[in-house]
Order: sequence, then C-alpha cells, then structure tokens
Amino acid sequence: MLCGCIAIVFAFEGNLVWSAYMVGIACIFDFMDGMFARLLKAHSEIGKQLDSLADMVSFGVVPGMIIFKLINQTMITCGADIFVAAPISFSGFLVTAFSAVRLAKFNLDTRQTDSFIGVPTPANTILISSLPLILQFNISNTSFILNPYFLIGLTLIMSYLLIAPLQLFALKFKNFSWADNKVRYLFLALSLLLLIVFQFVGIPLIIILYIVLSVISNILTRSKTQS
Repeated sequence: MLCGCIAIVFAFEGNLVWSAYMVGIACIFDFMDGMFARLLKAHSEIGKQLDSLADMVSFGVVPGMIIFKLINQTMITCGADIFVAAPISFSGFLVTAFSAVRLAKFNLDTRQTDSFIGVPTPANTILISSLPLILQFNISNTSFILNPYFLIGLTLIMSYLLIAPLQLFALKFKNFSWADNKVRYLFLALSLLLLIVFQFVGIPLIIILYIVLSVISNILTRSKTQS
C-alpha cells in the first residue's frame, strides 16, 4: 500500500516512469506476502482484507491514475481544450472502478483459490504501467501509445477483462513437479524470453501470453474431461 501511495504521488507529478517502478516493487511485495503466508500457514481474515485494500491502492488507483495522465497528456498535445481534455481523461478511472469490483468479487468467490476468474488486478496494472516505460526506453514505433483512441480502447478492454468470466491460472506452486505445473513453467520460460528479446515492450506481450495460455489450458482440460 505504501508503494502504491508513492506511485500515486509520482503520477500526480507527471513522473510516470517512477510510478511504474513503484508498481513493480508493489508487485514483488504482493507476491511475497502470499508466498510467506502459505509457507508459514498464517492465514487470517484481517490479512485477507488488508491484502485486498493494499491491492485497491496499488493495483486499482495507480493504473487509473497512469491512464488518466496519459490520456490528458495526449489530448493536450493534440491541441484539445482543457475543458474537453479533462472529462475524456477521467475515463481512465474506469480501470479503478472495475478493479474495485474485481477485488470485491475475488473476496467472495470461493472458486478463486487455485485460479482466477477475470484478469487479476496486478496483471492489469503491470500492463498499464509498462506504457510509460515503453515510451521512455523503446523510442521507435511507440507513437500509437500516445493516441487517445488507443488509450480509451485499452481502458475499456482491460476494464471488461477484470470482471470477465474467464478462468486464468494462478502462479501458485503447491509443488514443483513438471506434471502439475506445465503451464506455469512454460509461461515463465516464454516470459523471460519475451523480456530478453523485446525488453519493456515484452511486458504487455507477457500479459497477452498469460491470457492466451490460460484459454488454451482451459480448452485442453475441458476436452480431456469430456473424453
């Protein structure tokens, strides 16, 4: 939550790159708290609620803020009047609203213990926070990002995917055997390859890969069950 608050301050100041860095640190802490809770078998209702509240700040408010800033910057660059740019820019906070719905559903849905239904808020935030990094460090062929239609379209698509009835695998290892974790190992290996080859551009590709592998895994599991 502290990382999320700092990320919001950086975003307010227009420093979206450092806002993205703080999201990355928040993701590390988010992964570690779940991992240590499982290792120590330290599950509690207050821990569950605190985790969700921290997620709402770091992975709900922050991505909405980043999209808001990007759309606002793009609209002003295009010469739009501030009274036109501001209301359109506020559409970025749809991500924040749908993140709240996603987190509330997760807390109540008993089916989401070993998998997710809908794109997890950290994955959505990683995708959105990668945009400033791509603009900063991958200069060529990134002009499409600073297009209001692209940004608004991305906002609508990701807002829907947060609450979509789409089953996605979780990166939770009950054991480290190949048989039980084929999809996870394949995802991690391909993700590393994408990062090496495409650097920051590889981050949104990893999120797309995550969704695609989940869909393929669901189809294979369903066909195996039916046969």
